[in-house]
Amino acid sequence: MLEFHPNTISSKGNYKLLSGLIVPRPIAFVTTLSSVNGVVNAAPFSYFNVASSEPPILSLSIGRRNGEPKDTARNLLHNREIVVHLCDERIAEDMNRTASSLMADQSELELTRLTTISSKLVKVPGIAEALVRLEGRLDRHITIENDLGETTTDLFLVRVVYYHVDERVYDSDKGYVLTDQLKPISRLAGNEYARLGERFELERP
Repeated sequence: MLEFHPNTISSKGNYKLLSGLIVPRPIAFVTTLSSVNGVVNAAPFSYFNVASSEPPILSLSIGRRNGEPKDTARNLLHNREIVVHLCDERIAEDMNRTASSLMADQSELELTRLTTISSKLVKVPGIAEALVRLEGRLDRHITIENDLGETTTDLFLVRVVYYHVDERVYDSDKGYVLTDQLKPISRLAGNEYARLGERFELERP
């Protein structure tokens, strides 16, 4: 068994270990309104999950760049609103294009074939082609510091205030999401992503 102490490896080394070991990770494909000029910023994040179902809370962790919050983090702190989309196979390539580093006053969606659609309760538009859109408002913001006291990460807890779920991926009679129809993709390490593979069931004791 190989052993590592986190303090003896670099920040990049810790990132590579964690992002390679904690797999697969769901992808939050996020839209926010720019705090600079109000354009729609879009970006994918895989440090993302469900934090609570009562109330419905999502967790979203966004690493800083050179100590400064990324556009999505700054926008969310400024406007306190967000739309989180689940990324499926059909929009994967467009999602990947939005990972480009642009100026805060530019919209990453201009690099894609995606279009926007108005939201119900928040001002942030959603992505029309996504099969699932979760409108959210900022519930709380937590900063994470390194051993030198420098803020390295912004952790957001986002309360879901409205669901949009395409009828093709939802069984209304049973209240089940049809995962085979949703076809979500997940993040692995490096440039690797994964589709749904073989599944099995275990009854809970």
